[in-house]
Amino acid sequence: MTFETVARQWRVRPALPILKLAGAVGVLALGLLLADGDLLRPALGVLAGAALAAWGVRDLVAPVRLAVAPDGVTVPTGWWTARRHLPWSTIETIEVNRRAGRGGSGPVLEIDAGESLHLFTRQDLDADPDEVADALRAARPTTA
Repeated sequence: MTFETVARQWRVRPALPILKLAGAVGVLALGLLLADGDLLRPALGVLAGAALAAWGVRDLVAPVRLAVAPDGVTVPTGWWTARRHLPWSTIETIEVNRRAGRGGSGPVLEIDAGESLHLFTRQDLDADPDEVADALRAARPTTA
């Protein structure tokens, strides 16, 4: 089948939200276990647990990070579940960046839409960023 007839999606790894939710429970439990009469430790445990839980729930509610269709790609925007469609004409480059930094050194898929830059890791896509970049380039219509 060709990309003209089939839309394709890349999602967060299925285990990732579960790990985040389990981490939230663990952080909360640690805050309560180490409280020892102090109110700050359980409060920090609740805050960190709530942040991890919200992050995990977001991955459960909106697992699709990138979708390609004949007319463009759809990417997440904002923190929660909003989506933004980028027509092919607005996308300037699709490349994989391998620079080390920000605590990680794995490949990152970059979609440059001029006014916005969208970054996706292997964890976001549950696929190799090189393969996703190749699929996006193949789906992109050629301009004459």
